Amino acid sequence: MSSHSFGKNPHSAIYTKSLEIFSLSRNIANYLSHDLSALQRNGMEDPNIYFTGDIVQQSVSLGPQILKAENQLFSEEKHKYVASVVRLSNLLYKNCERLERVNSNGKDFLPLLRKELKKFRKLQHTWGLTL
Repeated sequence: MSSHSFGKNPHSAIYTKSLEIFSLSRNIANYLSHDLSALQRNGMEDPNIYFTGDIVQQSVSLGPQILKAENQLFSEEKHKYVASVVRLSNLLYKNCERLERVNSNGKDFLPLLRKELKKFRKLQHTWGLTL
């Protein structure tokens, strides 16, 4: 999925940051999935591989939710989408923490993603107040 599929509107700072987070999440997930896709010694798959898909899905959902919040006319509807963005960013952060405990060299990139999520949360707070 390209970053252009989110829309062609002039983008707010939080929307732009969501695209950066998506790109970073996708790259980290690709790197981690190669290490986690091998079967374990007991023949089972590593259950942590699902968190790689979760971080991509959650990060790809941020952009459309931001645009929906910004395009709503009524405050109540805006706040519904703001709450969705907050929930997604919290889940994304928790899944990053979970993936930091896996046995992969890719986990070294997760603190970078969490740092970007912290910046996103600061933007998110200001953005939520201005809607």
